Amino acid sequence: MKKIIAIIAGGDSSEAVVSLKSAEGIYSFIDKDRYALYLVIIKRDEWYAILPGGERAAINKNDFSFTEGQAAKRFDFAYITIHGTPGENGLLQGYFELTGIPYSTCDVLASALTFNKYTCNNYLRNFGVRVADSIRLRKGEPAGDEEIISRLGLPVFVKPNDGGSSFGVTKVKEATQLRPAIEKALSEGKEAIIERFIAGTEVTCGCYKVKGKEVVFPLTEVVTKNDFFDFDAKYNGASDEITPARLPAAVAEEIQQTTLQLYDILGAKGLIRVDYIIPPGGEPVLLEVNTTPGMTSASFIPQQVRAAGLDIKDVMTDIIENELN
Repeated sequence: MKKIIAIIAGGDSSEAVVSLKSAEGIYSFIDKDRYALYLVIIKRDEWYAILPGGERAAINKNDFSFTEGQAAKRFDFAYITIHGTPGENGLLQGYFELTGIPYSTCDVLASALTFNKYTCNNYLRNFGVRVADSIRLRKGEPAGDEEIISRLGLPVFVKPNDGGSSFGVTKVKEATQLRPAIEKALSEGKEAIIERFIAGTEVTCGCYKVKGKEVVFPLTEVVTKNDFFDFDAKYNGASDEITPARLPAAVAEEIQQTTLQLYDILGAKGLIRVDYIIPPGGEPVLLEVNTTPGMTSASFIPQQVRAAGLDIKDVMTDIIENELN
């Protein structure tokens, strides 16, 4: 009998639209001869599975089950592809730990840690990882613009500390732009991070580890046509994404090995993607760790899987079977 897999999308942030696109990609990637797949939408006030005929079946939150026809069904595995809360920050992971259902992503601690960019980067700094200097601001917390600029200089990036997909992100070049940028970031989350700008080549690297096997993918180089890699560049084609990245082999290998090391330091699980910036003539600097990376057919991870000569269906099976067994 086929194992029943929930592909979980939606969420309570601006990233819900991206999550739904990732869910479509994952649905197309997973082996349907081996698994029975259902798209599950989770929002603050409604949880439901979409049945083959398009009908909605309410999810019983007590045991993550649903009814199809006259049959009660309980999911065997949850593939979480919610970007943002509650799927990327540890909340859903805690729910599945309590209900005893295996899931695809990092556990509660690693998810919560990596979702908070400031906390994660400063934690990893303790392990010798190079990160950009930054300041965190919480809603209602006073902050002096002059102090921020004195410490970090200009330009700076201002972004939600607990969000992604470039929602609420501003590249601030002038002092007068700082306050509106902070307000914009805080409209997307409870905290903002103000980060020193580092010029250079932006690259990203995906990897995963399962029992007896580790896989690190070729790097992707990101060349944006906009001022930075914003939402338009990410999702509307305003960038060139080159896989493998145009880097010396030694530099690419160093970043791949760093990515695998970060996986272990964080106690990661499932697929992750780590973003870096390489200053001219300098060492790679960590930008952020993504534990629920985008998974449309055009996203970085599927690109890197293809460049590695692998089959994305096999990768999905690795992730699922590692948790089921």
